[in-house]
Amino acid sequence: MNKEIMTGVNNTLSNWRRAEKKALKLIKIVGDLRFDKGIELILFRRDIYDCRPSEVLHNHQYGKNYTDAEVDIDDTLDVAAEILNLENLAPSRIDIGKIAADFKTRENTDISLKSYLNGIFQAALNDESQVLQARDVVLYGFGRIGRLLARRIIELTGRGDQLRLKAIVLRSKLSDKKLELEKRAALLQSDSIHGDFGGSVKVADDLSGLIINGNHVKVIYAGSPSEVDYRDYGIMNALVIDNTGVWRDEKGLSGHLRPGVEQVLLTAPGKDIPNIVYGVNQNDIKPRNKIFSAASCTTNAIAPVLQVLNEKFHIISGHIETIHAYTSDQNLLDNFHKKPRRGRAAALNMVLTSTGAAAAVAKVLPEMAGKLTGNAVRVPTPNVSLAVLNLVIKKETSPTEVNAALREASLFGEMVEQIHYSNNSEYVSSHVVGSTAASVFDAPSTIVSSNGKQITVYVWYDNEYGYCCQVVRLAKHAARVRRFAFY
Repeated sequence: MNKEIMTGVNNTLSNWRRAEKKALKLIKIVGDLRFDKGIELILFRRDIYDCRPSEVLHNHQYGKNYTDAEVDIDDTLDVAAEILNLENLAPSRIDIGKIAADFKTRENTDISLKSYLNGIFQAALNDESQVLQARDVVLYGFGRIGRLLARRIIELTGRGDQLRLKAIVLRSKLSDKKLELEKRAALLQSDSIHGDFGGSVKVADDLSGLIINGNHVKVIYAGSPSEVDYRDYGIMNALVIDNTGVWRDEKGLSGHLRPGVEQVLLTAPGKDIPNIVYGVNQNDIKPRNKIFSAASCTTNAIAPVLQVLNEKFHIISGHIETIHAYTSDQNLLDNFHKKPRRGRAAALNMVLTSTGAAAAVAKVLPEMAGKLTGNAVRVPTPNVSLAVLNLVIKKETSPTEVNAALREASLFGEMVEQIHYSNNSEYVSSHVVGSTAASVFDAPSTIVSSNGKQITVYVWYDNEYGYCCQVVRLAKHAARVRRFAFY
């Protein structure tokens, strides 16, 4: 091999190794801040705690979706190190990728990184109101959503000053409690779609529950909410997250308001209770609201996008079509089902069915009432769905303007956690698995009619994990343990 080529190859590998060592330094700072100060660092909306160095380096590339300024490990390591040295910074969640990108645009100014950080964090410095009191959480039900909620809550426990998972309530399936707990632990530890849980799950020696990353989570067996007094388990002022879907109205869900419980959050559309999409209408929850709903996965995916488009272009009417992964509500093989078509084998058929998401949006965005229709096609994939929004608008526009509006929303404002932006023309559903966002906007697919008055946009969403992340955000807001955030 040519000596010059060989030198170039060796230099490339050496540069990569040096970058990995810097990523290791960054990971250490991330851990120190997380456990010593309750400060969580993320990188272009992606969690980096517990990442491998190569993952951290890869996540830097993801920043091109959000900013034109190229950011590398040197930039983010400088930011993280400076944050570590800040005194009296309240518990926070901070996107160091966005900070590094923004600071690079100021390279020709005299401002130092320290001064810049002191300026943007002014609201969170020496702020005693940011001191949080942890809230107990009970998961009522432990199916697909319940287990993913457990994962997310435990992953975000940190110092334990926000949400603390204290108990799981379920119906007993086996007389052998040790075997039942082992099976529950195995389902939590390894998931066929979402992979292995990045932590430790074991059965408590006294069979009282599960030990998950050091959290002793009681497992309570009950046939109905009325059978449980949570004070018997040391649980007080708890938030119960009902992920069974058995009860959908205030009367049924009020059964959870037992001794030791303060609030109830439903992980499905509610009938006569506030339906909330975090990032859109979370302020609709009032102190008197003890029971509320996190709406549906589809409503969480489309409501933020619809709000942005309506504010920018004024939606006159539209149709929402969801291409939705099959769910456990459907049959594995052909069998009786009370709803049309859903009785057919889920993994073998595309199943045209109804969805209440379009109508449900009006509960979250009242200005959308009567403007939208909707339908759904269940398809043979186990996770990740796609919403196609075909909208008639008042203000004439172009694909560039539509994409710019949603890119802006993904970077600034109230919905940076809800909308991720992708300009990747090779993006497919498997890319979305594990996304923490409510939705991922597919920019290359945007279509605008010749008269500029009809737009079609495509929105991906992880209808399991992404939805659970939204539920946890809402839970933190309702439990009043949301930290200062800078995105």
